[in-house]
This record gives sequence, C-alpha cells and structure tokens, in this order.
Amino acid sequence: MDLINWFASIPTILKAHPEILVSIASFFLLYIYRVNRSSSVPVNWPLIGMFPAMAAHVHHLHDYGVKILAASGMNFTFKGPWFTGMELFVTCDPANVNHVFNTHLSIYPKGEDFYEIFEVFGESLLTTDGEKWKAQRKMIHNLMINRNFRAYELHVSRSKVEKGLIPILNRFAEEKKVIDLEDLFMRLTFDTVSDMVLGVDPGCLSPEFPSHPFAEALDVAAEAIFHRHLIPKSWWKVMKRLNIGKERKLAIAGEKMDKFVAETIAKRREFISKKKHDQTEQAVPRADLLTTYMTQLAENEKNSAEIEQFHQFLHANAKNLVLAGRDTTGASTAWFFWLLSKNPRVQKKIIEELKANWPEVEDETSCNTNTPFDNDGLLKLVYLQAALCECLRLYPTVAVQRKAAIKTDVLPSGHTVYPGTILIFHLYSMGRMEKIWGKDCMEFKPERWIKDNGELKYEPSHKFFAFNSGPRICLGKDISLNKMKTIVAAMLYNFRIEIVEGHVVEPKLSVVMHMKHGLKARIIKKEKRGW
Repeated sequence: MDLINWFASIPTILKAHPEILVSIASFFLLYIYRVNRSSSVPVNWPLIGMFPAMAAHVHHLHDYGVKILAASGMNFTFKGPWFTGMELFVTCDPANVNHVFNTHLSIYPKGEDFYEIFEVFGESLLTTDGEKWKAQRKMIHNLMINRNFRAYELHVSRSKVEKGLIPILNRFAEEKKVIDLEDLFMRLTFDTVSDMVLGVDPGCLSPEFPSHPFAEALDVAAEAIFHRHLIPKSWWKVMKRLNIGKERKLAIAGEKMDKFVAETIAKRREFISKKKHDQTEQAVPRADLLTTYMTQLAENEKNSAEIEQFHQFLHANAKNLVLAGRDTTGASTAWFFWLLSKNPRVQKKIIEELKANWPEVEDETSCNTNTPFDNDGLLKLVYLQAALCECLRLYPTVAVQRKAAIKTDVLPSGHTVYPGTILIFHLYSMGRMEKIWGKDCMEFKPERWIKDNGELKYEPSHKFFAFNSGPRICLGKDISLNKMKTIVAAMLYNFRIEIVEGHVVEPKLSVVMHMKHGLKARIIKKEKRGW
C-alpha cells in the first residue's frame, strides 16, 4: 500500500519541484546521446527512432556512415521518428549498385520524391526518367561529341589556366599571402563551364575575386538539398510552406539561378538571330553548347515550337550542367592537392611522369607554355589519371545517391525492398570498405589503378561509383578528368604548394563533397619553371 501511495505522490512532487523533472529529462537525453556516440550501429529508440544518432554524429556524418556500414555488412536500415515515414535502406554494396543502376534500372526510377527534393533544377537530366530523360541525354551527348565543341572546350580550359589561374597564383606567391585553393578552383571551373555551356565567362577568376549570384546560389542549393535528405519530408515541407530556414534560402537561390540562365539565353539568342558571329575574335571558333545548338536550329530552319522546346530544355539543364561541371572539377582538384600534401611520394611520381611527357614548346612566350598538352597528350598521363581516380574513390564529388523502388524486389544482398522504399547509396563509404578495396582501402595509392604492363586498370562503375553507373553514367567524365590534368600539370610545373600547418580539412555537409573550411595554402614560385 505504501508503494502505491508513493507512486501516486510522484505528480505532486514533480509539480512542487520541477527541477527534478528537468534533471530526469536531462539525464535521459544525455544517456541517449552517449549511447549513440559510442555505438557503431544506431539504437532504434521508441518514438524518436534513430534520429538521436544522426544528431550526435552530424559533425562527421560521412565518417559515421562508414563506421555503420562496415559494422553492418555494407547494408543498413535507418528508421526515423515514428509517424514521419522516414525509413531508408542505406547501402554501399557494389552488387546492390549494379542491380539498381544497371540490371534492374526500370524498377528504380528517380521518382516523385527525388524530383521534389531537387525541384530547383526543374525537369532536367538530373531529375527526369523514362523517355523524357532519354531524349535529353541524347541531345546533350550529341552536343558533347561535336568536334567543334571538343576543340572549344580544350581551348577554354587551357586559356583560363594560362590567363587566369597562373597570374593569380604568381601574385599570391610574390605577396606571400595565404590563398583558399578550393575557392580558387571553384572560380576557375565556374568560369570555364559557364563559357562551355552558356557561352559566357562570368569573370569570377579575376584579381578582385568578385562574387557571382549564380555561383553563390548553387552552393546554397547544394546545402539545402542535402538538408532535405537528413530530415523527414513532412518537416522540410512545413519549412517550405512557412518560407523559413534553409527552405527560404533555397527559394531565393532558385530565383537567382533562373534569372541568370534566362538572361544569358536571351542574350545568346539575340546574338544568333542577328548573325553576329564572333569567329574573327578567337583563334578557336565559339562552339559552346548553347551557341552550337542554336546555330544548328537556325541553319536547319526549325519551327518556332521546336526552338521553344529547346529553350525550355536548356533552361532546365543549364543549372544542372554548370553544377556538375563546376563541382566535379573544382572540389575534386582541391581534395587532390590536399592528398598530394600528405603523400609526397605520389607527387614525386606525378612530376616524373609530367617531365617525361612534357611537350616541347618552340616559343617560350607562347600562351600555351604552361598548358602544352592537347587531348592526345593528356592521355599519356597514366599515373596522374590513376592518382585522380584514387582521389575520387576516397572523396567522390557526390557523397550520396538516392533511388526509390516502384515494386517489390530482392537485392543481391538478400534484403527485400517494397514499393516506396527509399534507397541511399553512400559513395563515400564505398571507397572505404575493406571488402571492396582491400586492407589498404584507406591509403591514397594510385598504383591500384595501374596494370603490370603500365596501362590504366579498369574498374566497373558499380565499384568505382564516382561518375555514376549504368545508363546514367556521367557524360562529362573525360572532360572533367582532362580539366583536372591540365590544372595539376600547370601548377606543379610552376609552383610548390604548401598547405597551411594546422589547417583543418573535413567534408562539408552538402550534396557536393566540398571542404568545410576550404583549403588554405601558400604558393611558392619555383626559381626555374619545370622540374
């Protein structure tokens, strides 16, 4: 009876002494936090699910994902708070990747949820499925294999390095100032990809380091979209409706991107319609994707409906193409130089390869002194490409991929998925799994990409997932690798790069694998260019 009376008195005691309730709640929350901090696999708590684990490890979420997937055999089901419908099947199993992205692609479209998450990019190659996706991909592929475009792409990349990157690095070397290499590379690639896609150079890589609304909007969008992956759909939908937080920032970013693309297309459209070709102004004829296709439309006398359809296609895809082209090269090049700073042996071997293959330049005043490689010459840089692939294995440009099942299916891992199941493919973990890459998986080892005969070793895309896999594999893979080779070769030819001692380098929580604090470095000009 005394026990019953004691329990009955608890509400009265708590009401009289609320600090006791606060203490109990604090203890409980601290207990949950400590359990989730120490556990390899998140605890599925009543009501709140596994959400506390995500909160406890949000500062290093990608590395926590590696820990979970290694402990759970590369496959894991994340359960969010009750009644939110947030249940995700997370995997980094190559067999599952091959199944979903290759052999059973029709069962796993992007889906409506994916489109809603990436809605700021419209009905583009990134978000569409089926016939609409096939038509868009075919159109972009045909433009990218155009001979004039490939020549123009190489010209733009080399010219921007010669006239933009090298002079700025020279200035920082002379002034002995610290520079953020990631920011520098993002400016470089934004200018080049904008020129290649839209025919306009925004001029971000200039001595004043000006900001650009479109570039800033892309960064905001990438962070907000990643945030949508982390919380239940109903939560970010409410934030969007209330126009608050990251959803408000995303809406503003979308408006900025749309405005930039619309204005650029209008200017190029006017240029083409007036037949003001600027071929005499350039050694290489202007052949960006926009100008190339609009010229073709004009020459083939397409009707207004077809022309308008193309403008809608381009408006949707310009944002997608600029994001992919800018970030694949910009962020990855920053990670590459950071890895080189930690692995001088690899840098030495790259320099030896460059020295052995560096083309002779007859005129030392030539604008291509620092970038003498043509596309054929870049193919000879086998060890450099192996090192770049190794960088992308460890730091893939896109850390996660998302798919949704439309019917019941059994994955190679033995897990059953049902209609509506969301699958998250953690690319960051794939490069760090011993079962996939061996005991030395955490080492930066370009040799794993080279055969005994010295040729590049092929790894299937469902194992090396950095450029996507299956029919959706990246169309700009070769362009991206060539741009990175051009940048790396020119920088190692002219400078020594020293990362600032004590500078913290870690991934940022974003759809794109940016560095949270950039890459602070000092540039030391070589007394004599070369080796």
